[in-house]
Amino acid sequence: MLPSADRRHFLRATGTAFLALAASGCMRTTLTAAPPPGIGYGTLRPDPAGLLDLPEGFSYRILSQLGETMSDGFTVPDAADGMGAFDLGDGTIALVRNHELLPDREAGGVMTAGYDTVIGRGVLGGGTTTLVLDAATLELKRQYRSLAGTIRNCAGGTTPWGSWLSCEEYTGRAGEGGLGKTHGWVFEVPATAPGLVDAVPLTAMGRFNHEAASVDPASGIVYLTEDRDDSLFYRFIPAVPGQLAAGGRLQALALEGGTQETRNWNGITFPPGSWQAARWIDLDDIEAPQDDLRQRGAAQGAALFARGEGIHMGEGEVYFCCTSGGAAKLGQIFRLRPDAAGTDRLQLFFESNDPDSFNFGDNLTVAPWGDLVVCEDQYTPIVRNHLRGITPEGIAYPIGLLREQTELAGACFSPDGRTLFVNMYSPAKTVAITGPWQA
Repeated sequence: MLPSADRRHFLRATGTAFLALAASGCMRTTLTAAPPPGIGYGTLRPDPAGLLDLPEGFSYRILSQLGETMSDGFTVPDAADGMGAFDLGDGTIALVRNHELLPDREAGGVMTAGYDTVIGRGVLGGGTTTLVLDAATLELKRQYRSLAGTIRNCAGGTTPWGSWLSCEEYTGRAGEGGLGKTHGWVFEVPATAPGLVDAVPLTAMGRFNHEAASVDPASGIVYLTEDRDDSLFYRFIPAVPGQLAAGGRLQALALEGGTQETRNWNGITFPPGSWQAARWIDLDDIEAPQDDLRQRGAAQGAALFARGEGIHMGEGEVYFCCTSGGAAKLGQIFRLRPDAAGTDRLQLFFESNDPDSFNFGDNLTVAPWGDLVVCEDQYTPIVRNHLRGITPEGIAYPIGLLREQTELAGACFSPDGRTLFVNMYSPAKTVAITGPWQA
């Protein structure tokens, strides 16, 4: 999400048109910043508090924010990022929230347990916090640290069996910068964990610049994105579905026909709206001591993506963002349709050419009514980030406008679909948005 300081100033592209891609993949239209009448929720209304503009009839409440004392005595850390919502079955909801903290960042207190330590600072501050809410009132009942000792936990994803996969976007090795252990892993955090979990890296899911994860409930396969300019798109086939620690097989996506370019940076090599047949390449030496998994995968023919970010499973298909992809480098969204017979297909569902319509999409979720909800993540000095909706026909519309100069992250719906939870990255805040969401 923030690979370097330069990333904050990466976006300088401008555009005049927006490509709205029909779900059929055969229609392409041009769209200005304003969606057609009847699309979305209407004009955004200025927030008197100066935090988050929303459409008429919508409101938000702050559930948790940086520096608050939590139930375990620690304080809420900064850099709130990916997040998942879970029904705990007793009238409560758990939100498991990532914190994208580097080793030198304040962790909200001195912890004594976690995956790793760094010389001079103790247990590393990256990891997760868990918020438990009353499902009916959204009252915060408790919040606490649930994963520690990790680095730069960017996004992740929920599992059908009630856990959060927290992904490290950092590949430092033991001994570098005072680290005690090697990083670049996925960690599993049960939503019901009452405190810090035993942080065990899921090494069979590969060591790379992890971003997000999504589990196909039909097969148990986990799809994984990577935040690099030349990233790959991965899938992990577990040896035992639902038991990721039991190991499995890691593969990278390749396109039939031989093209490896999906980014469209130097000409349209993957036409917007088009579908291409996909295949999967087995990867070896997946713990990658040299952090070269993507290079070795590319040498075998794996497709290249522009900074894979948020990913979410819809009805039999998985959507994922590529933040700086596209001819204008303003962002792409791909759609993968897995097929049990082995004939998977990949579509460039959406590509932006207008920063006023869609600008550096990052975390995303599939809404209960089928639209996508996407968090923007760009740091152009005079531009603020939006929550964007995207219809199944590929038409974008605004849902919210963040007035603070930070990114939005972690969008997820409550189990009943009535509340959208979202994070403001820094200073960290988690809010609940309610209103007349579509049924």
